Amino acid sequence: MSERAYDHDRLRQFLSGEAAGEGLSRRNVLRMLSVAAGLAAAGAGAAAGIAHAAGKPGIVKPLPAELFTVRDTNAETNWAALRGTGYHTPVDRFFVRNHTSTPVLDPTRWRLTVWGGGLRGRPVEFSYDDLRSLPAVTSSACLECAGNGRSYYGSQQGDRVTGTPWTLGAVGAARWRGARLSDVLRAAGLSRRAVDVMPRGLDPAYTAGGTDYGHVRRPLPVAKALDDVLLAYEMNGRPLLPDHGCPARLVVPSWVGIASVKWVGDIEVSDRPLFSPWNTVFYRLFGSAYPPGGSAPLTRQPVRSAFEAAPGAAFAAGRGHRLTGRSWSGGGGVRRVEVSTDDGASWREARLHDAPRPGGWVRWSTHWHPREPGPARLMARATDTSGATQPLRSVPNDQGFFFDAVVRHPVRVV
Repeated sequence: MSERAYDHDRLRQFLSGEAAGEGLSRRNVLRMLSVAAGLAAAGAGAAAGIAHAAGKPGIVKPLPAELFTVRDTNAETNWAALRGTGYHTPVDRFFVRNHTSTPVLDPTRWRLTVWGGGLRGRPVEFSYDDLRSLPAVTSSACLECAGNGRSYYGSQQGDRVTGTPWTLGAVGAARWRGARLSDVLRAAGLSRRAVDVMPRGLDPAYTAGGTDYGHVRRPLPVAKALDDVLLAYEMNGRPLLPDHGCPARLVVPSWVGIASVKWVGDIEVSDRPLFSPWNTVFYRLFGSAYPPGGSAPLTRQPVRSAFEAAPGAAFAAGRGHRLTGRSWSGGGGVRRVEVSTDDGASWREARLHDAPRPGGWVRWSTHWHPREPGPARLMARATDTSGATQPLRSVPNDQGFFFDAVVRHPVRVV
């Protein structure tokens, strides 16, 4: 279903019953139609501007080869570039996940419209200054694409999957500052009937396989929206850059990155469950290990680990080396990391340099003294506070989400 058809269907539902229940006039409902059309036009206009400014891959910031691997409209962080950078990922090397291209939006002209049958009254509009006038909070959290690690389904397990062939660089941690989504929703007149909220981005509409899926949008249960979600406007102490959601984006800790919608232009608040392609067609698990209709929509990220070293990195034989890396989980803080330097024959516990924290990662290190030249494979596995440990094999799914197995990282001893 196209976004236009979706919007007409939702408004048809609204006109058939909810409008009367809310005491809204037909004039106000038509105003909602106008608002939605305006937001779509704004997204299209922004798309036209960025197409000329950036060209392919539609990303604004520099993408030097030592920091990123470009994958179509996306940019994957090279893990070796994170060594020694501290807990938070520098913005200049934070990964970029775009469905289409980055819009360049003017914060002074940006407006956020909150609307729908889950509000007590008519739609409410917020300016950038309105958003910044709400109580500000700061939160350190990882964001990660659900397809992070996807390429290992094929290279490590021989499974066939579709999608961007990420290694492990579609993740980053930042210090986010913004307003609580709960404060925004309450200021807009959230009613007790609200069930779901659905933010929609102002990036260009996403088309694949001849189908126009409209602007990126994905519903959240109101309970999650009122919990720990931010509508952020700063990243690592500075205003958001275009590629990371300027003027404002959601930050949904521990959940799949698609929930943290960038360039938010409107938020529908509904008194009934909401659906979009991003929780029906995409971001579910399909395949022989799952029900015919797929799994439930993806929420919390699995446990993962990565070494801060390039694939094929060289280490001198007969010398001591300090191996470093990071581990993270959406199910809880990471409490233990084990490392193997002999292809899994033996394991030793690494030293953690951060306390376990939900929604974040831990940095770790261990020493290695390789004796003989030749190829080697490094392995790291993490355990989180819920008791989940990375397996040696990940259960495959058609779209290649949630690869959580221990990665065999190839290096050379010289």
